[in-house]
Amino acid sequence: MNAPLNHPLPLLDLDVLRTFVAISETGSFTVAANAVFRTPSAVSMQIKKLEDILGRSVFTRDARSVTLTTDGEMLLGYARRLLAINREVVSKFIVPDIVGVVRLGSPDDYGERVLPHVLKRFAQSHPSIAVDVTIDQSVNLRRRMDDRALDLTLLTHSARTSAMGGEVLLTEPIVWAGAKGGCAHLREPLPVSLWEEGCAWRAGALEALGREGRNYRVAYMSAHTAGQRAAILADLAVAPLPKSFLGNDMVELGPKDGMPEIGSYSLGMIVAPDASAPVKAVADHIRATFENFKETGRF
Repeated sequence: MNAPLNHPLPLLDLDVLRTFVAISETGSFTVAANAVFRTPSAVSMQIKKLEDILGRSVFTRDARSVTLTTDGEMLLGYARRLLAINREVVSKFIVPDIVGVVRLGSPDDYGERVLPHVLKRFAQSHPSIAVDVTIDQSVNLRRRMDDRALDLTLLTHSARTSAMGGEVLLTEPIVWAGAKGGCAHLREPLPVSLWEEGCAWRAGALEALGREGRNYRVAYMSAHTAGQRAAILADLAVAPLPKSFLGNDMVELGPKDGMPEIGSYSLGMIVAPDASAPVKAVADHIRATFENFKETGRF
């Protein structure tokens, strides 16, 4: 029931609103619970409390999904605004007043898949720092760092090679990715989708094919991750990808499928030795993101 007008209106708990937004963005109580560091049962209790206060249902639930009701969609806009105002107010008193522009480099794969989420969260906690992003191949990003055209950069490289002078954030397997239910891996010669020269994934994949004596042809070449995914999903080719990049519409192909093991790659980060406070803040945020990924498997 709506609160009578002659009584003070209840106050909405920001922690509850944060949970509500997390569920609306992930479509899952379980995933949202991990994001807000609560148990699924605690999250359910928070939403029940919210619905009791408002006298309206904010989610429609079934066995497979969670969707916003019409009232929930209206609440979502207000919730995001209230949380943004809270971050702005708190940052004025708690977060050091760091102001500046940071020039960040990233390979295309992480620039497309990871950075948007990382920088969105960073902007919320550091609204006075602007981050300008350059997407390029790792060898070119290393060159830009040497020319002082970047303040810090992410780089991918073979796990057998050095981190190009930087720290290693993550090491994981490279696997062959194919379309779910596809047959590209059965064709002869094997159609592969690759990046341009200089890509650590390309080098490892071609070395593995050569080691096994597998005939192949480059059926699709693109400098962008989106192009690689398109070739895989259309079953035009198979492609080497980090294991964490596989989606529900892809499958990992291994020796039982006639595909050789590729090995691992590493993601490194180089920070300018004379890094400013804003640059250090971005670097610390990236480190924390990858530490969290190692624990949760999610960015």
